[in-house]
Amino acid sequence: MRRAERLFRLVNEMRSRGISRARDLAEHLEVSVSTICRDIAHLQASGLPIDGEAGVGYLLRPGFDLPNVTFTHDQVDALALGLSFVERTGDPALAAAAREARAKIQAGMPRPEERRLADAPYFSLAGRAGAMADLALLRRAIRQRRVARFDCRDGQGKRTGRRVRPLVIWNLPDGWMFSAWCELREDFRTFRLDRMENLGLTGERFAEDEATGLRAFMELKRCEAPEQ
Repeated sequence: MRRAERLFRLVNEMRSRGISRARDLAEHLEVSVSTICRDIAHLQASGLPIDGEAGVGYLLRPGFDLPNVTFTHDQVDALALGLSFVERTGDPALAAAAREARAKIQAGMPRPEERRLADAPYFSLAGRAGAMADLALLRRAIRQRRVARFDCRDGQGKRTGRRVRPLVIWNLPDGWMFSAWCELREDFRTFRLDRMENLGLTGERFAEDEATGLRAFMELKRCEAPEQ
């Protein structure tokens, strides 16, 4: 998570609470307590009315609010289409997050009664739900840089065990896939979720590096793409 996004989420979370303990905020944002303390010190130095200190708790004084969010009609339609898709992917956590995001964005519009995200005429059909249970685990693996393990079947039905470093998730017309650095093949591989079994996360974490990380994978895909 980028720092600007984390600070924005931190302010929103403090607005919804009373006195906030650094430990609770850290757990909610999935960062360390020391990161929360540094972020709050930065916000206080920037002029936000936050009272308290580490070890006691923090309070965002009433009356502070973030500025209204202004979107063009095309931007609202783009948000509505994206949120509609996410709500119908079948991943319960993402669907709930999309509904919450819609409510937050709607409330922040300067004239919400004139353009409602819920009324935008865009809808997305639900995808296949067979592999949805694995999506949350893969998102967690990518976010936390956790090594994943699973059994996969090839086109002939042969099974192999894999240990991978998940990098990116794809939604295609034929279903969900994800790309990773495969420790067995020592190379990038893309896997179909409907051919996977027994997915789990190990306790091992991997570092983002130039040879096996997302940037290297996307550069490789860019070089493989045919010229238009």
